[in-house]
Amino acid sequence: MPLEAIALIAAIIVSWLVFTALVKVLKTTLTTAFTIAAIVLVLQLLFGIGPEKVWQEIVKLPESVLHLVNGS
Repeated sequence: MPLEAIALIAAIIVSWLVFTALVKVLKTTLTTAFTIAAIVLVLQLLFGIGPEKVWQEIVKLPESVLHLVNGS
C-alpha cells in the first residue's frame, strides 16, 4: 500500500472525527438555546417576568453570591 493511500485514509478518519465532534457541539448548543428560550417563555407567560429582568438578575448574581459568602 503506497504511503499516499495511508495518508489519505488517515486524513479521511481525522476529518470524520472532527465533523462528528462539531455535530455534537452544534447539537448541544441548540439544545441549550432552546432550553433557555423555553425557560424565559415560561417565566414571561406564567409570572410576567421579562427577559430584561432575568438578565438583570444574572448580572447581579456574582454580587449576590459574594454577599451571601461574606455574610454581610
